[in-house]
Amino acid sequence: MSKHFHEIRDPIHGFVRLDSDERKVLDSRPFQRLRHIHQLGMTYLLYPAATHKRFEHSLGVMELAGRVFDIVTNPARITDAIRRELPELSQPDKLGYWRRVLRMAALCHDMGHLPFSHAAEEELLPKDWNHERLTHQIILLKEMEQIWNWITPPLRAVDIVKLALGPREMEGEPFSPWEAVLSEIIVGDSFGVDRMDYLLRDSHHIGVAYGRFDHFRLIDTLRILLTDSGPALGVEEGGLHSAEALLLARYYMYTQVYFHPIRRIYDIFLRDFLVAWLPNRQFATDLETHLSLTDNQVLVAIQEASQDPGKPGHEAARRIVSHEHFKVLYARHPDDVKVNPEAGAAVAAGAQEKFGTDNVRRDAYKQKRSTTLFPILLRDGRIVDSGKLSEVLVHLPVVDIDFIYIRPDLLQAATDWLRENRDSIIKAEQEE
Repeated sequence: MSKHFHEIRDPIHGFVRLDSDERKVLDSRPFQRLRHIHQLGMTYLLYPAATHKRFEHSLGVMELAGRVFDIVTNPARITDAIRRELPELSQPDKLGYWRRVLRMAALCHDMGHLPFSHAAEEELLPKDWNHERLTHQIILLKEMEQIWNWITPPLRAVDIVKLALGPREMEGEPFSPWEAVLSEIIVGDSFGVDRMDYLLRDSHHIGVAYGRFDHFRLIDTLRILLTDSGPALGVEEGGLHSAEALLLARYYMYTQVYFHPIRRIYDIFLRDFLVAWLPNRQFATDLETHLSLTDNQVLVAIQEASQDPGKPGHEAARRIVSHEHFKVLYARHPDDVKVNPEAGAAVAAGAQEKFGTDNVRRDAYKQKRSTTLFPILLRDGRIVDSGKLSEVLVHLPVVDIDFIYIRPDLLQAATDWLRENRDSIIKAEQEE
């Protein structure tokens, strides 16, 4: 039976092409909900054009996943050693099945996101819950199972879940070497297409150059390489600089955009509002409630609460709507950290004691150093670790922020106070 194709124009990838089976997923209730989930939370309050949604991001991830699959499974790019490790590469029927699973997993990988994406996930979900676990549950929904069964040949929902989430989010679930490589295409630390798309898409909509890199060159040089721990995604030697550019783009987007202090303070106000507004101060994890809640309902509630002092979360809502955010009083400085590794905590404690707990906010985050090393295929056929060729990757900094915010009308008094007492506050905390 011939398939009908549908093309969607995309500002990042030109066109995203879906067949009739993939269009079924696109039209499903869980996926259509992503039209109403902002990719970058309330970043549009700082960068007005950052209004793009999880919907188009997921389409982009599917498009890139298909491209990477076609490159790394090209017979001309596969050695006999890899074929022995991954027999699926020599079985056309299995290749066709897994290509479809990979694209579906890429399309569905974000369906569990809460309103405003990551802005309030950790604090407002029950313990052991995150958007990946919600995604897992949604892919197994009866209405989604009907789509998987309708496809020819039918797809196993568990295969889609495994590729969408990867071994890290499915601890205890066995992954074959083939499944591990395919999941790496979507969620891998080094070459995951989820990361590729959001860096390119976010920088495009925000209007900055930090997230751009030559993804065409990078994808064209990706290979499945045999390492001591088994098959893994790697890159030909000629693609090393493109790989470095991807990881540098991620670092700069985090430091210049995702952790911009004004963007972060709006996340804090959003969390304050949601804690007051949500039943039981948390998001529900039952799927019907989850699928019925989007940014739209939250925005209406914020608008209403901003105008009525009697409604829960009024103060946070008022500051969001009127753009009266707290101002930065203190930002992490390397010299302070040398004196006292907890300099930010010391300043926050002193400011709260001086100006009141409700008038001060702290936002601290330190990135866990995830591996950015990967195998490289040299021109002479040897496979080496990227750390042996790239000083950039070995010395790539981690993101480390510590902001102390103060109510805007108190900023001048607090600035004067900190200027006069900065050294004693930091040193006193260290001695204590």
